[in-house]
Amino acid sequence: MRRLLALLLLWSAHGLAEQPVLRFSVAESWSMPLVRVEGEQPVEGLLFDLMQAIAREAGARPEYHVMARLRLQQAMDEGDIDVRCYVSTQWFNDRPGNFVWSIPLFQQRDVLVGRAGDSDAIGPEQLSHQAIGTVLGYTYSTLEPLFARGQLHREDSRSQELALQKLQIGRYRHAVSNELSLQWFNRRLPAEQRLQVLAVLEEQALGCMVRNDPALPTQGVLRALVRMKESGEIERITRRYGAAVYSGEVFGVRP
Repeated sequence: MRRLLALLLLWSAHGLAEQPVLRFSVAESWSMPLVRVEGEQPVEGLLFDLMQAIAREAGARPEYHVMARLRLQQAMDEGDIDVRCYVSTQWFNDRPGNFVWSIPLFQQRDVLVGRAGDSDAIGPEQLSHQAIGTVLGYTYSTLEPLFARGQLHREDSRSQELALQKLQIGRYRHAVSNELSLQWFNRRLPAEQRLQVLAVLEEQALGCMVRNDPALPTQGVLRALVRMKESGEIERITRRYGAAVYSGEVFGVRP
């Protein structure tokens, strides 16, 4: 019996060793519901569940590399990561030649957010000269002209959650957030204390990028994402973190 158990353990360890490794990037600026990091490793969240499922479907072993958002492009160029998720083609001036895009997986809306009690719709061009809460390393294309002429100026935070916390305590009057993170932030607040959506700034299709390397199961990952999308697994993951409240308009649950 002991010999049998030893053989089973040996076979299991050998199987894990044979699995290809997929190195996923995790941006430090992500916060729940996208991901929660403990001890430099992700432990839960929508994107953690997604990356775990990708590795499982592709028959690979995931490794997670937590890094500053501004370091991501360098890591891609130097071959330090294999898969980057939660990314839009709109964020790149030049198509990364050594990475292949997946199919679109999610739809995300970036919104202008006001404090509790702000209920009137207002566009960013109507804001007077002021700071606006932003996330370090994030690009906001619809606001760039306002930044350039000095009508608005950025007050960067290391994460989306921190940017919303600063808005809540009055560090500034307005901030930018993706809608899902705002909904997660508001979920435990009484109605009269919830931050308010004042305007939709832009909507983006998000997906993953996979390094095109013969040593990697690149096509296996891309096919896995197609299967997950078609089977409804991506929708189930997003609904787990509250995307259903948007009636199918955010994070891949559009009918």
